Order: sequence, then C-alpha cells, then structure tokens
Amino acid sequence: MKTLLVILLVISILVSGFTHTANAQLQAGGVSKEGSWYVGEGLKKGDQFSYNLCHVYYKDCTQFKIDFWVEGSEKVGTEDQWKLQVVVYDGGKVHKGTINLGKVAAEPIGSTKNLIPYAAAFKSSLSWLSAYATADTQGLTGKGPKKFSMPSWGKIGNIGGEQIIPGSEEKVAVPAGMFDTVRVTWKTGGKVNNVYIVDEFPFPVKADTYAHVAEGVPPQEYRFELLDYERNVTMNPFEKIKDTGIDAFGSNCPRVTDDFTQVSKNTNTNTMIINLKYSPKNPKQGCPMDMIIDFKRKVNQEEFENEVHYDILVVKPTSSGIPEVLRSLAEEDNRNSFFTTSGQVRTSIDLKESGKTTYAIFVKGTGPETKPDPAKIGFITFDVDVQAGTINQKPESTTKPTPSSGELSIPSWIKITAKFWATDKITDKDFVTGIQYLIKNKIVKVPLGKLTDSKTNMIPDWVKKSAGSWADGKITDNEFANGLQFLISNGIIKLKS
Repeated sequence: MKTLLVILLVISILVSGFTHTANAQLQAGGVSKEGSWYVGEGLKKGDQFSYNLCHVYYKDCTQFKIDFWVEGSEKVGTEDQWKLQVVVYDGGKVHKGTINLGKVAAEPIGSTKNLIPYAAAFKSSLSWLSAYATADTQGLTGKGPKKFSMPSWGKIGNIGGEQIIPGSEEKVAVPAGMFDTVRVTWKTGGKVNNVYIVDEFPFPVKADTYAHVAEGVPPQEYRFELLDYERNVTMNPFEKIKDTGIDAFGSNCPRVTDDFTQVSKNTNTNTMIINLKYSPKNPKQGCPMDMIIDFKRKVNQEEFENEVHYDILVVKPTSSGIPEVLRSLAEEDNRNSFFTTSGQVRTSIDLKESGKTTYAIFVKGTGPETKPDPAKIGFITFDVDVQAGTINQKPESTTKPTPSSGELSIPSWIKITAKFWATDKITDKDFVTGIQYLIKNKIVKVPLGKLTDSKTNMIPDWVKKSAGSWADGKITDNEFANGLQFLISNGIIKLKS
C-alpha cells in the first residue's frame, strides 16, 4: 500500500509539474525591458515616414511604397485626429491624398477615395497592433499601453489562436538604420510571425507575418520595413510630386456584384486547373472588372497550387496556338509577374478595350518568389464582351515605346513562345515559326543566301537555354536578336527559304 501511495505521489508531482510547464509555455512572453508601448506612441506634428509594405488583401501582398507626413491635427466631429499627407508608389503609378488617424488608436479612420485600398493595408499592418495596444490610459477599451514585461498582450481571434507575446529584445537593421527592438511574436499555421517595435516610436519598424489557414501553405499576410524617418519637417515634402494615378473610372460603370461569371479550364500544357470568376458579366470600357482566380492542382482539384507566378494578359489568338500579347498587367505595374503564395487571388483590372476581348491567365511558374520553376508553365484564355465606353483619361499605350537608335523591341508573345520552347512545352518547329515572324517583319535581318532548304528544324540544346534566359529577362532583346542572326547565318538554326 505504501508503495502504491509513493507511486501515486510521484505521478501527481510529475503531472503537476507538466501542467505548470504547459501553462508556462502558453504564457512564455515578456522581456526584462522596462516601460510600455502602444501604436502611435510619440507621434507628433512634423513626423515623416517611408515604408515598403504589402498586405494579402491588396493584390495578394504585392509590394508598394507609402510615404506619409503628419501635417497636424484637425477636428472631425467631436474627435481630434491626425491629418497625414500621403504619397503611394504602386508599380508605375503615383497616388497622392490624405489619411486621417485616430489619436487613441493611431489607425486610419478616413482617407481620400484614391487611397482607400492603401489605408486599409495601413490599418491591417502598420497599425494592426492597435487591436491590443492603444493610448487609452483610462482603461475604457482594455487596450491601453502594454508593458514589455507582460507574458501576453492578447490572443489571436481564430480557433486555436496563439498568444501574442513580447518574445525577445533584438537589434534589427532596416534601410532606415539599426534599431533596438522588442520582437512581438506568435504562431499561425506552423509559421512564426514577427513584428518589431521600438520604445517611443509610433509604428513598428519591421514585420513578417502570415495568414491563418486550416491547411496548405500559409500565405504572407503582411510584410513591411521602415525605409526612412525624419522629425520636425515643417513644409509639405510632397508638394511638387505629381499624381499619375488619377481615377479613370466613369460614373456610369456597371456595378460589381456577387453574381460572377465562371470559367474553369486546364492550362494548354495540362499541368494545372484554373478556376476563374469575373464580375460584372458585361463590363464596360473605362471601368473595373473584379476577378477571383483559383489555381488548382491537376492531380487533386480540391487542393490549391501554392506559390504561383502569373500574369493577366489581353491577347489576340493566332493560328500557331500561342496568342499574341497586346497588354500585360504585370508589365503595366513594372513587374515581371504577380505572385500568390496560397494559389487564391482576388483582384480588379481596368478595362481599356471594348468589344469581344480575349484575356489570358498565364502561369509563368511555381515555387519561391525569387526562384520560379517553369515546370508548370501554361495558360488559359477566355472571352469577355466589353461594352464600349469612354475613358476619362488617356489610356496608357499597350505597345512599348519606340526604341532608340540601335535598340530592338521584340513582341512579348515571342518571349512567351521562347519560354514554352525552352521548357519543352512546344516543338522546335513551333519556335521556328516565331523566328520566321521576326525575319518576315525585319526585326532580325538575315542575308537570303544564308538560308537553307534543309527539311530539319533540329536545334542544339544550348540555343534553347539561351532562349530561356532571354524569356526570363537575363539577356536583352538586342542580345537575343544578335544571337539569332549569328545562329541563322551560320546554319546552326536552319530555316526553309
């Protein structure tokens, strides 16, 4: 009996110790640093900030730059608010306007119309911790300043959400300089999320966070870093900056609704399924069209493809089966491609065309953002009847500028053909058709006497690798064209005369 009591006592001690340890893991936060912090701490008139920022709900975490200057405070109703002058650099466009921040919670509560999506991204990233830490010293909201020594600042609201804790003190380097920070951290879907804050500094200086998902790879929720910061700026630093992103939408645009038109197709290479929905059904020129794009695995249509590099194109069908590209939305944003971690995209495009228009979703590859694998390259096309309308501002040209002397500009559809050929998605013969187009249109000039009547179109592998490098932007149009001239003139690439 004594032996049994001893065993039970030992088990009780072990269980008690385990429970204490488990609870300690849940409340493992807190650093030895004195003081506290809240969003907006130390914010004052004359402060100027510059951040690189992305958020999952804005073009699937496509990065933009946001600069803002605290002009001062103003009365809005009964509330005092900070008024910010703001400039956003998004792709090739510049957007200017204002955003108002609350003073208890320094988060956007109003903005000019053109900055609405950027203000939303600001609130859900730079100001996200205002859900837990604000200037409310009266305790009316329960979200007052939070001490660095606290074991937890709160809990993520989703099922199984983790505690948000001050995890450690770290020196962090960002473009604005080196900062002594407190790392606020939590886990989501197996990913560690980090936001780095500085005592007496209004907003975090860096963040790297991921969205909660039940399965699959968690997509990036938001990411930012401080580029520059100045105090006591007395004059509007953005006075001479020109807004180039003026809203072009007319007032008679069809309303975007949840009544989406659906398209579901295999890519031309049969490597992926793309499910697409767009609204409105009959959009109008000069107006937006909403799109929801799901990239699904070919082997299991219930699963999303992760880490997809893609573009949205306006194209013209051709007899070769490889459409001619008239417009690339990624290029218009000065990007090589768009990227989605989760394989799920919701976006909006500006319609510059009218009549029956063919669009393409072009998958350039899958894998890490900096290193796409082209194994699953492919595209789908779909037609949309676009009503004729007016565009309030002159649309950007869908063709590239006239090249300067000595430079070439090869149509982008040839580059797509080269990419398909380099990854064995089309035959040598199909690629030769593209080269013949370049010769016929005098983009590549080859002496007629050098052309051969050889019936074979077999091309060495190293030439194919060169075409792949050109398609990936590693060599210029000029270099590619010069290489083609050499290869054809010397009979390495053989074409029928």
